Order: sequence, then structure tokens, then C-alpha cells
Amino acid sequence: MKVAALIPAYNEEEYLVQTLAAVDSIPGLDQIVVINDGSTDGTHRAVLDYLPRAAKTIRLVDLPENQGKGSALNAGLACTDAQVYLLLDADLGGSACQAAALLDPVLRAEAHMTVARFTGEQGASGGKMGFGLVRLVAVWGVRLLTGRKVTSPLSGQRAVCREVVQRLGGFAGGFGVEVSLTVGALHHGFTVVEVPLPLKHRAYGRTLRGFLHRGRQLVHVLAALGQCWTRGWHRWSGA
Repeated sequence: MKVAALIPAYNEEEYLVQTLAAVDSIPGLDQIVVINDGSTDGTHRAVLDYLPRAAKTIRLVDLPENQGKGSALNAGLACTDAQVYLLLDADLGGSACQAAALLDPVLRAEAHMTVARFTGEQGASGGKMGFGLVRLVAVWGVRLLTGRKVTSPLSGQRAVCREVVQRLGGFAGGFGVEVSLTVGALHHGFTVVEVPLPLKHRAYGRTLRGFLHRGRQLVHVLAALGQCWTRGWHRWSGA
């Protein structure tokens, strides 16, 4: 069974090489697809610099302008014929090797999708992640639509079968991609399992940049929940 990692990256030159080296060490992974989502920094060069020491096949997809996470994932999806996708953020650094645990339940056919539930301090530098409002809204929204309680609906670290992605018609756009993936998979009866992992990524913290980031994320999450309702992905649809 072919397994491909999809790593969307927007201005991630600081962490990307560490992330690639960690993902490159994951057993059972056949291909790594990095989608450079219109970055204006050295993201493109960082991937090229890593290629000579890569153990696995790495494909770089350059998008001409920033299109958002969901669109970047769809661009990566079009470049691989894998049966299982490992979705990872580009800022995980060395902790990305822990994502190997996400693959095992899917490859053993115990789950159609696994979701990383971060344990311990999430910030790579020990910084605060924020107040958790967006996560609480997402948790509430998933429960309202599906009747299922999840703890990490915003986690971008997942392993998912191609069948799930095809059934949902690809990845939703923007920062709402994870919420849509969670709601859609549960609505269609796929098995979703959360896996506790000591992953770490960038912490925007309780700064102006952090508030702006979470504000955009909240808008995207609410829009994604609304789109799920419109598509009939809820308990009252009769589907």
C-alpha cells in the first residue's frame, strides 16, 4: 500500500528542513510531496537544498500564489497515486517523526483516519498557543453536526485513506480543511481515531499576530461548519 506525506508550506524556511528530515525517517512512507503555497521566503530553496540527502522520493509543487491550506493539499493530492495520505504541517520540526504512530492504525485497517492529539506543551519554543476559543468552537460544531465528541478537530496532523478524501470530494479550502474532514468522515460512517502524540509546532502566542491568525482561523472554521451543514453533513439530513 503506497503512503505519501502531503506537507503544505507557506513561508516555512525556518522549520522546513528539520521537518523534512524527520518525515524522511518515518518507516513505511514511500513519497513526500511538499506544496510550496506561494511562499515569498526561502521555502523553495530549503526543499531543493534538502533533496541531495533525502532517503525517500520528494516532490516539490510550487503554486504561483498563496491559495490556502486546503487548495495546497488538493494540489499535492493531484501529484500522487497513494492509497494513504499522511497530512503534516511544515513547522513540526524534529517532532514530525512522531507522526509514524498515525499510520499504524490506518495500515492495519483499524481506522479510516487518525488525528494527532497534541500532548504536553505544543509550542516548539515553549510559547503559549492562545486561549483555545477556536478549538472550542470547532469541538462544539463537530458535536452539533455529528453527535460525536472529539478533542482535536483542528489538528492538521492526520493519516487518512484515499477512500475518505474521494468520498468527501477532496479537501475543503482555507483553515477549515480539518473541521470539514472530521465532520465529513464521521457523517459518512468512517472510523476516526485520535492518537495522543508529543508533537510541537510554532506558537503564535498571545500577540497581535497570534490574535489575527486565530481570528482568520475562526472565520474559516465557522464557514467550514456552515458548508458542512449545506452539504447535508449533519444528523438531521436523513442521509
